[in-house]
Amino acid sequence: MNFFKDSIEDTFIILFEGVSEGIIVVNKSRQIVASNSSVRSIFGYEKEEIEGTILETLIPTKYHEHHHGHFNNFMTHQDKRQMGKGRDLYGLHKDGHEIAVEVGLNPFMLHGHSYVMALVTDITVRKEYETEIKNINNYLEAKVTERTQQLTEALAVEKELNELKTKFLSLVSHEFKTPLAGIQTSATLAGKYTKEEQQKKREKHLKTIQGKVKYLNNIIDDFLSMERLQSGKINYKFTSFPVSKVFDEVIYDANVHLKDGQTITYPKNIGDLIIEFDEKILELALTNLIHNAVKYSSENSTVDIIVTKEDKHLQITIKDEGIGIPEKEQKFIFDRYFRAENALTNQGTGIGLNIVKSHLENLGGTVSFSSKENIGSTFIVTIPLVEN
Repeated sequence: MNFFKDSIEDTFIILFEGVSEGIIVVNKSRQIVASNSSVRSIFGYEKEEIEGTILETLIPTKYHEHHHGHFNNFMTHQDKRQMGKGRDLYGLHKDGHEIAVEVGLNPFMLHGHSYVMALVTDITVRKEYETEIKNINNYLEAKVTERTQQLTEALAVEKELNELKTKFLSLVSHEFKTPLAGIQTSATLAGKYTKEEQQKKREKHLKTIQGKVKYLNNIIDDFLSMERLQSGKINYKFTSFPVSKVFDEVIYDANVHLKDGQTITYPKNIGDLIIEFDEKILELALTNLIHNAVKYSSENSTVDIIVTKEDKHLQITIKDEGIGIPEKEQKFIFDRYFRAENALTNQGTGIGLNIVKSHLENLGGTVSFSSKENIGSTFIVTIPLVEN
């Protein structure tokens, strides 16, 4: 069958055969009536093999059922279009393997008969490149995610890192600005009390300054500790020391922040208790936990501290009567920068508990808690007892 006979000039035949895109012409019965060398090269057929056959010859069997409907619908509503826009299209090579293709459809009339010209492009190589690039991207994304999770714990993507950076700067600005303003105010007022009988007022403001300086110093220590933990540049130093020494220092500092009627019960029977541990880490942990107990508790409340020595570990329990931690937020309490909703009005960086947990676990210890909102919280620290 010669589709071009008595239909077009030889020049058009030359152009038809010479274009780089594959061209197939089918009639309304889906019979292939013409093809060019490019499309025959794509599908691996000779001219006499392909022309006169049905279009489905070039389509994988699994697509035949749906293709019939698509073809009939196109012949009813003829317009130029990109076939299968938004979908992957595949043709069937003579040897049986599938070929990724792009197909443009152009309907036309000739001698009163309806035809469709399909412009076919083999995109197998492009698809292979796309798949390879996608696989590379997936691999790189997986490696980035893995590395990010290792280095930033709870952070998985760069957006979260940027958000944390912004939050960090805002937090540091706020946490330093408030106590610095208090220091400035107290220093100014203390300077006005120059008479001997005003000594008590001077001492009150000096005590305020000392407390706020200590608070700022603790913040700096926390951030330095966090940086060392994150970079891995931290060395622990085990020494023997009396536990009472650490509690004396921590509770003395905490007393500065007590509200009216608040008390801290000193742990019993620790006068002769000597342990081998990193003294600075124990002090840091107790400072964070006891200060939190004081800060999040109201006036006329009690912070109980109980120390129990077991065979292989020392257990320190710190129980308060404070605002507690909402149940839905308890799973985040050790996350860096996290602060519970009911604690946002209090000063705090949200990194203390994260640091405490990290240091204790590095040294073989643990920290756990139980809490009920508006009733209080109990934190339990365990540290291993090292044999001399």
